Amino acid sequence: MKFTVLGGSGLIGRQVVQLLSAAGHDVVSASRSTGVDVISGKGLDEALTDADVLIDLTNSPVFDESSIEFFERSMSNVGAAAEAASVRHHVILSIVGVDQVPRLDYYRAKVTQENLLENAATPYSIVRATQFFEFVEAILSWTTEGDTVRLPTTPLQPVAGADVAAAVAAAASGNPLQGIRNVAGPEVFPLDELGRITLAARPDGRHVVTDNEAGLFAVVTGDVLTAPEGADLAPTHYRDWLQQPQPNAR
Repeated sequence: MKFTVLGGSGLIGRQVVQLLSAAGHDVVSASRSTGVDVISGKGLDEALTDADVLIDLTNSPVFDESSIEFFERSMSNVGAAAEAASVRHHVILSIVGVDQVPRLDYYRAKVTQENLLENAATPYSIVRATQFFEFVEAILSWTTEGDTVRLPTTPLQPVAGADVAAAVAAAASGNPLQGIRNVAGPEVFPLDELGRITLAARPDGRHVVTDNEAGLFAVVTGDVLTAPEGADLAPTHYRDWLQQPQPNAR
C-alpha cells in the first residue's frame, strides 16, 4: 500500500514512517520542510497522489483558542485533497478523554478535528493516546518557579511515543475503524507523583510540591485522561523508559 504521512518529520510521524517503510510499504513523508502546508493547502495534491492511506499527524503550533482555527482550516484542506485523490482511509491522532475536558482550548480544538473527520467523505480511524512520556518534562516546566515544581494530583496514564507510533501504524494498516481506538501506558500515576519519579531519575535540583490549582491539568476532573474500558495498554513502563537515553522530542 501507499501511505502519505502528514507531519512525517515530528516525534510520532518519523517513527510511523520508519515502521511502515520497514514493513515494505511505499511511504511519503510530508511536512512544511518538504513543501506541504496544510493551512494554505500547498503541496497536498502532490503529496496524496496515488495514496491509499492518509495519516495526518500535523499539529497546531499553539495550544490556545486559535488552535481551533488551525484544525478547522487544516481539516478542510486535507479532507478535500483526500477526497479528490480517492484516498481509502484517513487516520488522525487524538487524545484519550479529549471530549471530557471542555475547559481546555486545545482539547476543544482536537474535538473539532475529530468531528470534521467523522463528517467527511473518506473512511476514517481515530487513534486516541494518553500523554506521551516525552512530554512529561515540558509539563513540569509549565509550573516551575525557581527550584519548585507545582503539580496537581490529576491521574495520568502516560505512554511511550514509540508505542503510540506502533498503534497509529497498526490502525493505518488495517481497515477503517469508523470510530476510535484508545491506547495508553500500563500504569496510572497522580501527576505530582509522576513529577517526583521523573526528578528522582533525572535530578536537576528541582522538587515537587502538590498544588491542585497549578497548571493546565488542574482543570481536569476525575480520571478522564486515563485508559477507558477496552483501551489497548502499551508495554513500555515509565520508569524503564526513564533509564534509556532519549532523543530530543519535537
